[in-house]
Amino acid sequence: MDPNIILIDKFYLAFQHRDYELMNSCYSDDIVFYDPVFELLRGDEVKYMWEMLCKNATDFSLLYDSITALDHEYYTCNWVATYTFSKTGRKVVNRIKAHMRLENGKIVEHSDGFSLHKWSAQALGFTGQLLGWNSFFQRRIKNQAKRRLVKFIEAKQQ
Repeated sequence: MDPNIILIDKFYLAFQHRDYELMNSCYSDDIVFYDPVFELLRGDEVKYMWEMLCKNATDFSLLYDSITALDHEYYTCNWVATYTFSKTGRKVVNRIKAHMRLENGKIVEHSDGFSLHKWSAQALGFTGQLLGWNSFFQRRIKNQAKRRLVKFIEAKQQ
């Protein structure tokens, strides 16, 4: 079996168990990550993000499938995270397409694509449905997430 598929499988199996240490061991030290909420993160920021998300997840479940090699270093897969959004207590089912580049047995680039509007409609209810498409509203969501991550990192480094 393709060792890169085994690594991606290891990453998502660890994620299912909220084992951020095992997840992070799949990344290179200079990992580059992007998603619609946190946007561009690098290195330790990425690893702290997964730690924060895993530690704060409630009613969390994850399914993944369709790990596909696009060539010798680029892979995709689909994953679905189901959880309760802590700020509102609303259930979220987030359908995500992951893109990864692997090199020397590690994930060196990882991007997750999903609709921020669909996410905000689930997580924030009527307000998210009504305003979730708006770039100013989306910027507010992104800024709040980034602030939470910065506070988490600062607390870990003290």
